[in-house]
Amino acid sequence: MAGDDLHAFWSHCRKRVDDLLEHFLPSAQQEPASLHAAMRYSSIGAGKRYRAALVYATGDSLGAVESAMDRAACAVELIHAFSLVHDDLPAMDDDDLRRGKASCHVAFDEPTAILAGDALQTLAFDVLCGASDTQVSPTQALKMIESLASASGSLGLAGGQAIDLSLVAKDADRSLLERMHHLKTGALIRASVDLGALSANADSNMRECLARFSAPMGLAFQIVDDILDGTADTQTLGKPAGADREKDKPTFLSVLGEGPSKAYAEELTQQALDALDDAGLDARLLRSLALFTLQRSH
Repeated sequence: MAGDDLHAFWSHCRKRVDDLLEHFLPSAQQEPASLHAAMRYSSIGAGKRYRAALVYATGDSLGAVESAMDRAACAVELIHAFSLVHDDLPAMDDDDLRRGKASCHVAFDEPTAILAGDALQTLAFDVLCGASDTQVSPTQALKMIESLASASGSLGLAGGQAIDLSLVAKDADRSLLERMHHLKTGALIRASVDLGALSANADSNMRECLARFSAPMGLAFQIVDDILDGTADTQTLGKPAGADREKDKPTFLSVLGEGPSKAYAEELTQQALDALDDAGLDARLLRSLALFTLQRSH
């Protein structure tokens, strides 16, 4: 698929998700106003919507109608927003910049940021509970909730963050980094693809085929993120460059070096593309997203 086609598709996804989140999120004028303002600040009009794009691209490859994917796309973005709000807190990564603007706890305050993250997480599941009102069967909607819950908890991104907090550079090797990021970053990327499949009422065999695509994709995404953290500038990234190095946090860049890290990301991307070939889908959008993952600059 041509880059222009991916650009048009992705722009459409971003606008659609932002419009839907405007509807799903409480108004900033509704009490408690400061909490609702913080939730909206952290989730609307921000970010690449990469995970939502994976939902839509997966469902599209399986013939799902767009409206059947809307709630899943919003839910994964709400979970992602919650995770970023909490990751930036002083007790976690202590970052003051996110998505090119002040982190939630800086723009508001730390207690409000904690509550905003909590509320964004619960809203994600509230949104998914309405999925069966569209073309998604109640059974598939329940599977969506199960998939996203698993990706969000101690066996997913929360567990990965716990491992991350316990590490310093001298403790890590490649296998430990892979295990950590399989949870912290990869779980939600895998869930995004799975929710797209469930939006199309995909069976277990197809979900397993797509998991073989999303698993290496999630790790490749994090490897590229680590490379960019050590080589790009803050303005390009929209978050503090070099933050991991300053905090003595291990990354693929620090453990493997830039050249081997790039080679490993390329290897994983090829694994993902091969898995798409095996799935037998019209997966042009997913292929384009896989290549973007490898080639992105922020």
